[in-house]
Amino acid sequence: MNLLRTKSIERSIADADEPGRTLKRTLSTWDLMIMGIAVAVGAGIFSVGAKAAAFNAGPAVTISFVLAAVTCALAIMCYAEFATAIPVAGSAYVFTYATMGELLAWIIGWNLVLELLMAAAVIAKYWGVYLSDFLQAVNVNIPAEIALGPVTMYWGPLIVVAVFTTVLVLGTKLSARINNVFTIIKIAIVLFVIVAGFFFVKAQNYVPFIPASQPADDTGVSWTVQPFLSFLSGANPSVYGFSGLISGAALVFFAFIGFDVVATSAEEVKNPKKTLPRGIFAGLAVVTVLYILVTLAVTGMVPYTELAQQKDPSLATAFHLVGADWAVVVISLGSLIGLTTVIMVLLMGLARVTMAMSRDGLLPRSLSKTSDKRSTPARLQIICGVVVAVVAGFTPVELLGEMINIGTLSAFVMVSVGILVLRRKRPDLKPAFKVPFGPVIPVLSAALCLYLMFNLATLTWLFFAIWLAVGLAFYFAYGYRNSRLRKEEAAEKAGAADSAATASEQQVPEFDAV
Repeated sequence: MNLLRTKSIERSIADADEPGRTLKRTLSTWDLMIMGIAVAVGAGIFSVGAKAAAFNAGPAVTISFVLAAVTCALAIMCYAEFATAIPVAGSAYVFTYATMGELLAWIIGWNLVLELLMAAAVIAKYWGVYLSDFLQAVNVNIPAEIALGPVTMYWGPLIVVAVFTTVLVLGTKLSARINNVFTIIKIAIVLFVIVAGFFFVKAQNYVPFIPASQPADDTGVSWTVQPFLSFLSGANPSVYGFSGLISGAALVFFAFIGFDVVATSAEEVKNPKKTLPRGIFAGLAVVTVLYILVTLAVTGMVPYTELAQQKDPSLATAFHLVGADWAVVVISLGSLIGLTTVIMVLLMGLARVTMAMSRDGLLPRSLSKTSDKRSTPARLQIICGVVVAVVAGFTPVELLGEMINIGTLSAFVMVSVGILVLRRKRPDLKPAFKVPFGPVIPVLSAALCLYLMFNLATLTWLFFAIWLAVGLAFYFAYGYRNSRLRKEEAAEKAGAADSAATASEQQVPEFDAV
């Protein structure tokens, strides 16, 4: 049983041109940059920083964002080198298959499915909530949920997922144009809210910038949300201080998950060797600046201690506490528009990862077929949309939000390590972008991502272990037996054995002369 068989880069590129399973190259640098901003700047920009400030880092949440951005930038360099060397759909899954083998590739692909499925479902769920909030803000009272006997249905996610699944089926270029319009609108709203917020900033609210560490028990935090590293070491859970700053970085890493999704679109990019690095890094730079400005505004408007007293602190909470309730309507609208584009990009990424896995036979091959007219995986996109809609519309999926972070970070670790393996195995490759400083950045990236993983909640690790167990069971029950690479290796061995047997039979026996 060969679980570490690798798929050559040349084979991956050739498979991308397989008739009936190809994608059209239509995306530009601008499209990629906007895609990264679109998936990273959603409703989270108005809430995740406020929550991390209130319960983890205080005003130092700004540093948490910088740490998360640096970690993401290091990993994204590794993605960019891989993506220019192997410009096909599948992102970290394809990169791992080419370097560390099928089993690890399956695990990373399975984790990417976790990341993208959970992210799309969670954000679709919140989209419905924000829609109801916005309607209430303009005096239209429609509840976010409807009771259907014993089942609760959230109607908002069903609508938004259905709309954007249809858009994606109609073509990647069309969805990119819609994405560009929505993203420009939401950036304008974010900038307006930031400028308005700075009019209420008071310098004393930034003091102390890094609050003194205190036991988490004093804040009512249970072991389930205790960082896994402190749980393993037996340390008493704490908030604020250095550990709070790091926990905040692990939490706000959610803000940067979109950039590995951008890498999944490599097969649909025009001139990927130049376009991919430019688009990814430009998007990351814009997103980092926006998040830092928002956290400076929210922690400067009100003390972090007041935010911690609120049930669900956000930027809207800060405006409410300073008496500027008018901003709630603007923020609700910004959140609604922001989440719209996030959902669309995540749905596209989910379909591309599963398409790559199905091409290789690890998932049913029929899923990877593309439509003749638009060259989109229409059937698979619809299946992904249905699954996301059902999960978001009928389950309390928001309880598993941190699963998104751990799925992303695990992929980042494997891609960072994969760069080292790729350079050793294929020194002949000359990718258009190469991570500088030799092995230093890939090693540092892998170490930082692991460190952030271990600072996620203990309960998140428990759910992650369950997800991995289910994935491994599926691989050995289906994926291993149906792997195209395994079948081809078996066919080659059988052919070689048949040839050897035939040659042996054709040999004429020699006799000694009498």
